[in-house]
Amino acid sequence: MLEQYVKKMLTSPVYDVAVETPLQPARSLSERLNNQILLKREDLQPVFSFKIRGAYHKAALLSEEEKARGVIAASAGNHAQGLALAAKKLGIKAVIVMPKTTPDIKVQAVRARGARVVLHGEAFPEALAHCLKLVEEKGYTFVHPYDDPEVIAGQGTVAMEILRQQPGRLDAIFVPVGGGGLIAGIAAYVKYLRPDIKVIGVEPEESDCLRAAMAAGERVVLSQVGLFADGVAVAQIGAETFRICREHVDEVITVSTDEICAAIKDIYDDTRSITEPAGALGVAGIKRYVQREGVSGQTLVAIDSGANVNFDRLRYVAERAELGEQREAIIAVTIPERPGSFKAFCQAIGKRSITEFNYRYNRPDQAHIFVGVQTHPENDPREQLVNLLREQGFPVLDLTDSELAKLHIRHMVGGHAPGAQNERVFRFEFPERPGALFNFLNKLGGRWNISMFHYRNHGAADGRVLVGLQVPDGELALLTEALDAIGYPYWCASDDPAYRLFLGNCPGEPN
Repeated sequence: MLEQYVKKMLTSPVYDVAVETPLQPARSLSERLNNQILLKREDLQPVFSFKIRGAYHKAALLSEEEKARGVIAASAGNHAQGLALAAKKLGIKAVIVMPKTTPDIKVQAVRARGARVVLHGEAFPEALAHCLKLVEEKGYTFVHPYDDPEVIAGQGTVAMEILRQQPGRLDAIFVPVGGGGLIAGIAAYVKYLRPDIKVIGVEPEESDCLRAAMAAGERVVLSQVGLFADGVAVAQIGAETFRICREHVDEVITVSTDEICAAIKDIYDDTRSITEPAGALGVAGIKRYVQREGVSGQTLVAIDSGANVNFDRLRYVAERAELGEQREAIIAVTIPERPGSFKAFCQAIGKRSITEFNYRYNRPDQAHIFVGVQTHPENDPREQLVNLLREQGFPVLDLTDSELAKLHIRHMVGGHAPGAQNERVFRFEFPERPGALFNFLNKLGGRWNISMFHYRNHGAADGRVLVGLQVPDGELALLTEALDAIGYPYWCASDDPAYRLFLGNCPGEPN
């Protein structure tokens, strides 16, 4: 079976429109990790992602009858642009169904490449359903974004170039994983010709459909998918892609949002290019792998799969990159409520830079402060800072891994609310579309008072919201029922130490 895929790749017509992208050394990252790190620059394709390969390979091999019917796909991302350009090159009519909430920049990019855009539904599942309906009604030829042998073969031409560009030592290739088209194609080619090379998939922790399938031994559907790395936000790995991956992919590594943001910065530092979150997964995976295995002197390739990132998301990326590099610690420190306390704390910090300092009066004898401090993963790790402060008598709580602290508290001006009796606090992910807040309030009804509300847009398809509700103990079951009915992902945050220190009621008061 692999031989059939390799033959398809060797004779692929993708270079009618795609370019052979460079395998570029990442010099600064290589020096830091003590390994040779090479970046496969698929962000330099005409549509700024590898997706043009699979889309064109599939479209070019359609029969004349299929081409005459026109092609169609449902996509709000890179596949849409890839198929639009492929169809334009081949003189085929193309229709792309996109959710109404798709950013206008992506809609215009598809239209600029000659495709007709149909906006339908509020989210991708509705757009896909409408797309399949149009296939039945109009007879369009459906082009799947990943779960198609011809698409897989087109994506696999990336591996063909890598082995040609790096004929010497090559220990592992790290591949971003969404539906699996790219990694299946790469694995098919590499394992047929160079089975000694590891093929390692990299997924976000919050959308790890391949890792889950590999662990279960069968395809699974994730109950929830994170949208930060929207290019790989897939709930279920493809059937054909999984068939290849389960036999020929060596392992799957998952990485955090902070690690992805740090990898975006790493790529920028070495190339002065800005990749999308999904495109940085390979670098994030390499860093996790090197740290875990302690390898040195190896040659490791990361697929930089795309650069279609919304500009307004860069604020959030820059904010989280330092945390992902372990160059900033977020801590809560209790200090005496008296003159000179802040000065004493700064003396304890020493020559480290304070990146953030938030304080609000707590009670007459003490104050809780929210502090960001520059650290270094090797020379001055955050654990060393925390231990130093404790040794000098400062009660310290490390909040660096608290999403509540990073997403909300560091951006809020507030404090304890003694009058907010029976307050229950939840984190929500709201879809970034008109009416989302009204839908929340309408379904919640007027039964409970909203005691706190914080929302911050960070350029993704979902907004992160912190909500406080005053709910008596006897009505908790009703609250759970109401929140489930809203349909937005949510988590209880009332027990988070960051909430207890900076937003919750004072110790001894009813909550």
